[in-house]
Amino acid sequence: MFANLNNLFRYRGLIWSLVTRDLKARYRGSVLGFFWSFVNPLLLLLIYSFIFTKVLPNETKGVQPYGVFMFCGILPWTWFATSLTDASGSLIAGGNLIKKVLFPAEVLPLVSVLANMAHFCFGLPILFLFLIVSGHYPDALDLVWFPIAVLVQLVFTSGLALILAALTVHFRDIRDLLANILTLWFFATPIIYPVFKPEVRQYKWLFDLNPFTHLAVSYQEILFFNGPIGHWRWLLALGVASLLLFVAAYWLFDRLRDSFAEAV
Repeated sequence: MFANLNNLFRYRGLIWSLVTRDLKARYRGSVLGFFWSFVNPLLLLLIYSFIFTKVLPNETKGVQPYGVFMFCGILPWTWFATSLTDASGSLIAGGNLIKKVLFPAEVLPLVSVLANMAHFCFGLPILFLFLIVSGHYPDALDLVWFPIAVLVQLVFTSGLALILAALTVHFRDIRDLLANILTLWFFATPIIYPVFKPEVRQYKWLFDLNPFTHLAVSYQEILFFNGPIGHWRWLLALGVASLLLFVAAYWLFDRLRDSFAEAV
């Protein structure tokens, strides 16, 4: 297993090529092309800003501008959820590739994660623009934690992506089940509501069990709220757990590798 894991670095050229192909294929035939990577998060931010300032203003008390606050959590969540959805079917969609003897199958779910990470990065300028316009200037020292949060999310998402990709080949129902799990997971994460609300804090122990809580709150503290990053211990703990998850996920993937070609 560790020999194959070490080979991932050797496949960086292949991974980059497949990520580029995925990004180009997503917007092939589109008039605006890659510009949609900026338009989609902008529209999402404007919609949420309208809903929570005009339609549901009472829900926004204590956190202003609410749309920007939500976007700090929704942007990384979109990367996470879309990556898992794409990765779960990546081996099935790439059946012709994994039937080739020398093709590294683990590349396909990782490409899904990295391609969606690129869209996450495309949405960051929109987020930073609205942070500046709204008068929320992230502290320079706080921003040091931003690449750490991104790296933790990358490792955590990649581990889950490998597990889902390997299992979905044998259990096709996982893709349908995943859609429901992600919906529940979204509402169980303090993204559309702040974690410090009294009705939320009374269930703190339950939210602490949710790994994405620590990512969402970390992004919010880094980008939106002023003051020190109080969630850094949870973020580092999640980083260690994510590394262990990734190694365990790769072990499972490696154990099932020989069955993929026949199953797809």
